[in-house]
Amino acid sequence: MTSLDAAFHFLNFSTPALAMAAITSAAAKVLWRRELRSVRWIALSSVSAFAILVVELAGLVLTGRDAKMEVYVAMAVACATSLWWMVRRR
Repeated sequence: MTSLDAAFHFLNFSTPALAMAAITSAAAKVLWRRELRSVRWIALSSVSAFAILVVELAGLVLTGRDAKMEVYVAMAVACATSLWWMVRRR
């Protein structure tokens, strides 16, 4: 595997986490406009992307492969929990 192949593998592995974090952070900014007024969108998406990537990596280690439904459920829970934590922290 070349370094370009490794970069593509990492990009394909992290794309669901980054997309989910971006979409849910934008939705959280719309839904909780008053509570998240002082929080920047990039801070919300960074926290949730980190949580999702940790869960996705743990799912890969525990199950031995990527794209298992249990891991996707855990990713959704981690994203929701991290956004809830950011809302409640303010």
